[in-house]
Amino acid sequence: MKILFFGDVVGRSGRDAIVKNVPHLRRDMALDAVIVNGDNAAGGFGITPQIAKDFFACGVDVVTGGDHIWDQQKDITQYLAQEKRLLRPENFPLKTVGSGSYLLSFADGRKLLVLHLLGQVFHKEHTRCPFLTADEILEKYKLGNNQAILVDFHAEATSEKTAMGKYLDGRVSVVVGSHTHVPTADARILPKGTAYQTDAGMCGDYDSVIGFESSAPLERFLTKISKPKMEAAMGTATLYGLYVEVNDKTGLAIECRGFRL
Repeated sequence: MKILFFGDVVGRSGRDAIVKNVPHLRRDMALDAVIVNGDNAAGGFGITPQIAKDFFACGVDVVTGGDHIWDQQKDITQYLAQEKRLLRPENFPLKTVGSGSYLLSFADGRKLLVLHLLGQVFHKEHTRCPFLTADEILEKYKLGNNQAILVDFHAEATSEKTAMGKYLDGRVSVVVGSHTHVPTADARILPKGTAYQTDAGMCGDYDSVIGFESSAPLERFLTKISKPKMEAAMGTATLYGLYVEVNDKTGLAIECRGFRL
């Protein structure tokens, strides 16, 4: 199974690049599945139903969120309840609307589970433990019964992401980090066969401060005042992500490399 995961989409620049490029990437790379983190797709803050629909229409199979999933709360809450391919983190409270996992079934009978988790270190959300939440899901979904399992771990601390990779090594096909918008140079296959990257990076304008026009972040750093408003950068986007090929018989990775376009 060939899987391409895209890191956080930031603003119009990033989402236009996704819509433009996913169709030919699916064809040219013979991809079985495309997963996109859309946590900052709506002007840098959350995602709207229409943006999610545009992603699905261009060939994206599953869209994950993160700590900004509720930023467009007026529009997104009801859509999350209806659209199972759009994920909020699994370790939110059990009564929270939506789901944090989705089982993608292919016409040939193969299955890919996408699991989305939110980190705890440096995050203000009071979520359940992501490690124990992963255990709960993996009691139901195991490699062997499913050809592949991908975990998008949306977390701030590199240590927490690395720990998750070690914790799930051999039990899932892929652990890939999102959230920090900077691609890390550590894409690799861990000792027990799980593909891993601490952060896939972002899909957006890199002539910016993590996808935002530089003036507002600089002003915040210089004055410690949270104004002016952060605006997504609108220059040409670069797409960053992680490409993984999985052995359908074992569910473990046989190829893993960072992706850049």
